[in-house]
Amino acid sequence: MNEPSFTIGVEEEYMLVDRESRDLVARMPNAMLEQCALLAEGQQVTPEFLKSQIEVGTRVCTNMDEVRTALTLLRRSVIDVADRHGLAPIAASTHPFADWAVQQHTERSRYDALSEELQAAAQRLLICGMHVHVGIEDEELRIDLLNQASYFLPHLLAMSCSSPFWEGKDTGLKSYRLTVFDALPRTGIPERFASYAEYQRLVKVMVEAGVIQDATKVWWDIRPSARYPTLEARIMDVCTDIEDALCLTAMICCLLRMLYRLRQSNQRWREYAPMLIGENRWRAMRYSFDQGLIDLGRGRVIPFPQLLEELLDLIREDAKALGCVGLVEHTRTILARGTSAHRQIEVRRKALADGASKQEAHRTVVDHLIAETAKGVVP
Repeated sequence: MNEPSFTIGVEEEYMLVDRESRDLVARMPNAMLEQCALLAEGQQVTPEFLKSQIEVGTRVCTNMDEVRTALTLLRRSVIDVADRHGLAPIAASTHPFADWAVQQHTERSRYDALSEELQAAAQRLLICGMHVHVGIEDEELRIDLLNQASYFLPHLLAMSCSSPFWEGKDTGLKSYRLTVFDALPRTGIPERFASYAEYQRLVKVMVEAGVIQDATKVWWDIRPSARYPTLEARIMDVCTDIEDALCLTAMICCLLRMLYRLRQSNQRWREYAPMLIGENRWRAMRYSFDQGLIDLGRGRVIPFPQLLEELLDLIREDAKALGCVGLVEHTRTILARGTSAHRQIEVRRKALADGASKQEAHRTVVDHLIAETAKGVVP
């Protein structure tokens, strides 16, 4: 088996806010997508399900330096064009106070069909995420790594949380986004498969039954891409700080390379019951990394800093090979200063302590998100 290319592609979804009201726009300006695409040098800039959202996607990158250049250019392009229209993007998985019920979905046949099928479950999708594609060309290897990589999904989510608020309320969760997304079918921890053919048979049953059109309607937290020879990690909230986004992208690449390396030595990561991985997933949604995760080998909750150091030891060889040691070690910075969710909660707390009303405090959070989305991107 040839070594995978481990090429990288990153997709991010942003919400567009009015700079004056800090609320979401009803719809993006007609010229905005074309203007963004011109600045982004042909990289992907597309509408999302709701008219107040925009999605960007990097070209295929061969290393993390290329990812940094591409993602920085995309963010800067959206920020620059939005500013011309009195708007700003925020890289957060929920808006602090927007009302999902007044949002309108983008008028495209794909989105029309989605809205018709999923009804209110789709209308509530006022959420954004980050998807990372890693090139794994061999189909059987793709499935094998899918089965093993599921273990690490909660760890990635815990370090990416950016959705603590929903409709002006502190939800008590660091990632509320997944409670919304989990209302859809075919989400969550993926099934396990003995082969790529078995995965294809599952998709074929649903397609022939007429319940889905193709494998793009399978929305697991990690999945074999239906369009590219990649594994696509989808569990993460969108990272407000671009350094966090780059760090977690590098972590995914290193984890997959580590699992491939184990396979080459006739070893593999033990597979655990989806219920146990799901429990860690819930802990990451609820607490981020504050209360630790279950080490399924030890059978007890371990503080996240200890788990992270063990994880960094596991992937050290891979980070060196992929030239991203500094990026994966940024995870320690994430733990030291908190995720976007932690920082949003603190901004709101301080504003309320200083005498702001709840609405004023939430507008202050939006201002914080606008600034942090642009940090390291706009000179």
